[in-house]
Amino acid sequence: MTQQILDELNTKCETTLSHLKQEYGKIQTGRANAALVENIMVECYGAKMQMRAVANISIPEPKQIAIQPYDRGQLSYIEKAIMEANLGLNPQNDGIFIRLNIPPLTEERRKELVKLVHKFAEDSRISLRNARHEAINQFKELEKKKEISEDDLRGKEKVVQEKIDEYNKKIDELSKKKEQDVMTV
Repeated sequence: MTQQILDELNTKCETTLSHLKQEYGKIQTGRANAALVENIMVECYGAKMQMRAVANISIPEPKQIAIQPYDRGQLSYIEKAIMEANLGLNPQNDGIFIRLNIPPLTEERRKELVKLVHKFAEDSRISLRNARHEAINQFKELEKKKEISEDDLRGKEKVVQEKIDEYNKKIDELSKKKEQDVMTV
């Protein structure tokens, strides 16, 4: 039972880290990045689908994203979805590709993005704290039911805290790296 609680904690921590990486991928750093557009939902064939499911996304130049739909009839739908996603990018449709030129970031915009980086990091830390709280409460329940001893409880609390510290360190590293990427001109 205790291993199951630790496994759940590990899964929650990994999910939190994965979500943070996904959010950071969406933050524009002045360089082209497929993550900016790959999850945009496009209305096609009567359903909403992710951009990566309806088009090939490539980076032909450091400041340009090229989107080539698998079906050319979807060009206008993709263009509309990009406009609705409010990325601040102007799609250029040439009949085969949609090109997105990434403008250089202003100093003010960079500072806003750094604040967003810190907000995502803090949200992840909160998620880790909640996971820690939940795991420790589960161990306390086991101790109340006399399934584990008080010493086992202290040991498990220490293990949980070490795991949370490890993931907080990973979040800090990701945060610093992303902040550096955003501030690099």
